[in-house]
Amino acid sequence: MPNPNLDRLTDYPFDRLRTLLDGLQPPQGRAPLMLSIGEPKHAPPALIAQAVSADPSLWGRYPPIQGTDDLRQAIADWLVMRYGLPKGRLDIGRNILPVAGSREALFLVAQTVVPRRKHGRAPAVLMPNPFYQVYSGAAVMAGGDPVFLPATRDSGYLPDLDAIDRTTLDRTALMYLCSPANPQGAVADLDYLTRAIGLARRHGFVLAVDECYSEIHDGQPPAGALQACQVLDDGSFANVLVFHSLSKRSSAPGLRSGFVAGDGALVPLFRRLRTYGGASLPLPLQAASAALWRDETHVAENRALYQAKFDLADRIVGGRFGHARPAGGFFLWLDVGDGETAARDLWTRGGLRVLPGAYLARDDQSGANPGQPYIRVAMVHDLATMEDALTRLVAILDR
Repeated sequence: MPNPNLDRLTDYPFDRLRTLLDGLQPPQGRAPLMLSIGEPKHAPPALIAQAVSADPSLWGRYPPIQGTDDLRQAIADWLVMRYGLPKGRLDIGRNILPVAGSREALFLVAQTVVPRRKHGRAPAVLMPNPFYQVYSGAAVMAGGDPVFLPATRDSGYLPDLDAIDRTTLDRTALMYLCSPANPQGAVADLDYLTRAIGLARRHGFVLAVDECYSEIHDGQPPAGALQACQVLDDGSFANVLVFHSLSKRSSAPGLRSGFVAGDGALVPLFRRLRTYGGASLPLPLQAASAALWRDETHVAENRALYQAKFDLADRIVGGRFGHARPAGGFFLWLDVGDGETAARDLWTRGGLRVLPGAYLARDDQSGANPGQPYIRVAMVHDLATMEDALTRLVAILDR
């Protein structure tokens, strides 16, 4: 019999979008533009191909699930450099685990840390609302109770930590945060992160911080949760796991390479679970991943391309639709009144495929969906293509 938790899963956002647009056609003579999926379109760094082809014999060996020492050391060195951690603070055997992309890891962390019961009740899994849909799927399949925390304009597009009631916190097993946030681009500062870590430690849950967009920012590098751990008195990584990926940072989504880092008691448990069901990254791809973590030149070039596109959005979109330049990430989060109506209009009149914001959120306690007025626009194409797309978007919706 199928796992009954499958019945609790809602349709994935892109499945819902296909249903919404089913039978609708873009206008003739308009080349369709896909702005719904956050798939980077910048050219991947040449060093990927160089590293992959350097030693063909690596294809003939099973890759270790824990990753090579070289890759783990490259990740550790990057974390030390990026977040100012003390040298030697990270044990590559206990604090770092390469994974086959962060989506798999964000899903599997719930299977690792969510118990059947907590204090005699169903364990809660906290997440922002709107949110990356893998969080809710992970909570459901782990047998947890997804709890959606408002992350709206009123709260700075991050959950209000002070608004979470004590009863919920006491039964919480896992909390997901995303900074920079998908879809809104909000960034959690060090004070916010240290407060979140404090909640996790006081109430005995795991804080999973999705930092996949950390290197796409508007000039001020976002703080990280491991950095916040250093601000606390003991500098421990207890109760904290961070998730990173080369998909956005290095425009290499097809590489399927990322890592989990943090709590030295949890990472080995995560590795044990992945030994049974996780995908191992082939050795040539681990070599390429190590090379990418050691190179910052391509990251700065990649970031500059996104900054130029947000300059473009500031000029073309301006103050329409509540547009405010995000601090991080590569999405526009635009208030268009009704996201589904706008998505249909943009597709049928302009050949633009965008994602209704409601598909990234759940109804709140009042029955309102906080994403309903919005669309998410992925700024992933080249500058000329995005200029065309944004010009089309404004012409269609600004009426």
